[in-house]
Amino acid sequence: MKITSNRPLLNWVLITLSFFLVSLILWNTYQFYQKFKEEEYIKMENFSAAQIELSKTLDLDGNISELPLKIIQSNATTPMIIEDSEGNFQSKNIVLKEKNNQLYLKQLSEIYASENTPLQVIYDGEVLSTLYYGNSVLLNKLKYYPLALILIILLFLGLIYFFYQSSRTASQNKLWTAMAKETAHQIGTPLSSLIGWNELLKNENINPDYVQEINNDIQRLETITERFSKIGSVPQLEPTDAVQATKNAIEYLQSRSSALVNFEIQLPKKPQMVMLNEELYSWTVENIVKNGIDAMKGKGELKINLYSNEIFVLVEISDFGKGLTKNQFKTIFETGYTTKKRGWGLGLSLAKRIVEQYHGGKIKVLYSEVGKGTTFQIALKKL
Repeated sequence: MKITSNRPLLNWVLITLSFFLVSLILWNTYQFYQKFKEEEYIKMENFSAAQIELSKTLDLDGNISELPLKIIQSNATTPMIIEDSEGNFQSKNIVLKEKNNQLYLKQLSEIYASENTPLQVIYDGEVLSTLYYGNSVLLNKLKYYPLALILIILLFLGLIYFFYQSSRTASQNKLWTAMAKETAHQIGTPLSSLIGWNELLKNENINPDYVQEINNDIQRLETITERFSKIGSVPQLEPTDAVQATKNAIEYLQSRSSALVNFEIQLPKKPQMVMLNEELYSWTVENIVKNGIDAMKGKGELKINLYSNEIFVLVEISDFGKGLTKNQFKTIFETGYTTKKRGWGLGLSLAKRIVEQYHGGKIKVLYSEVGKGTTFQIALKKL
């Protein structure tokens, strides 16, 4: 029976609903902003009309009418500039500079004219003054509200994505850990039987070299089992000579590699002490070397160079295979990523975890060029 999950459909429904709600909020905010802007314009029209009425009352009887005066005095929020017929500027709700106020108001009036259409106060066919006005503080805040809302939503989506990726990574780690430990458990049963059979073969009339080779492979299986069993656990690190540990790892690989692969090894004579779990370290070296051999299609030269600086012991492993593009420098260490037709894409991912998480070191592609080869670098802190 095929089991299907509605989770993807539910995710798309939630995304669509969220997009609809956000669009609705932004649209309503825009409509409110436009409505508020229209009311600001009407308020300025009323202010202009009040000035005309005030001029009329002064011309008729010389008395000031209270209603237009109250309308003029009621504006306490909208910044505005009044330019009279002689080109002089007056302002209201604007903080002025101490010097060159007229020049400042003229420049500001030009800015206001680009934001809102200026209003003219006309009486008896004569332009008494021109009114320039800007957006109130509240309107300016409202103008940037959609942007702030979008930024908040993007931040929220970023947090969701980060949580999703963290949960996914944690789930993958648990899966790989469980698979590794189960593999170690499954290998352990036939391995115990092989050890017993090998002991029996020692008492038979068999070439001792054959028995020794079988014993070497049994020890290798024991090492592999030990490696897998340590995945997901904190390994025990001990002061170890990186030179000898690297030599041991390379010699084992060299003895089991094709004669078409030439190993060029450059190791210092003096010990280079680091905190190391040798079994996991040899696994890292093995994964990089095998990748190099595969990149060279089973034949070519591998260079292993170990040296140190004041802080790190550096191990560089170079092949002369197909190489990598710059985009692959980081993705090659991701779980599941592989350039091979066959493979799980786990080797370099495990190598990165062993070096960086377990040993506190660094591993990276130091150099690579398509068609010329790749150099990996492992950096371990010196003691």
